[in-house]
Amino acid sequence: MAKRLLATLTDTTLFLQEWLANPQRTGSIVPSSRKLAAAMARWLPSNPESFVLELGPGTGAVTQALLKHGLREDRLVAIERNPKLAHLLRERFPRARVITGDAWHLDDLLGRQRQPITRVGAVISSLPLLNFSVEQAEALAEKIRAVLEPQGTWVQYSYQIGKPRSRGSSSFHLLASKIVWLNLPPARVSVFQK
Repeated sequence: MAKRLLATLTDTTLFLQEWLANPQRTGSIVPSSRKLAAAMARWLPSNPESFVLELGPGTGAVTQALLKHGLREDRLVAIERNPKLAHLLRERFPRARVITGDAWHLDDLLGRQRQPITRVGAVISSLPLLNFSVEQAEALAEKIRAVLEPQGTWVQYSYQIGKPRSRGSSSFHLLASKIVWLNLPPARVSVFQK
């Protein structure tokens, strides 16, 4: 219990520092709660061989939930723009592919891997899409659409809890939407399909 509390405090401190350095890109002052992470992780692909692409994993709160819900670490690909957070993720999840880079370049980043990744079963995104223009969000959504397997899902959370659709999701079918109240602040998890 004490070890978990210390890890949570350390992650929160690091997250807050990075938010202060770049609030638009970090999007939140604290990592996702376990409830929010679990609500996102329940949408893993049914095929255990499918890759899962996590965008904006931060300190790995959602990453940990994905693994707890059965994702094999070697099937996880994470794109984190912040070099400090990417380094932390590599230490915590050594069998995952952690890429330091901008999610808006996900096609190039995935293609430049030693073993290029062309398809993923799910995209799990913690990116603060409300901090970006509609055009930027739509451009990212098109790249997500291109990399998803048929019937693949895009799981996105937003602090704009009054709307079930995330920015950029207009060309996707809405599968599910749920508010997670036990998060700071409360967040809506929306699930989209091609």
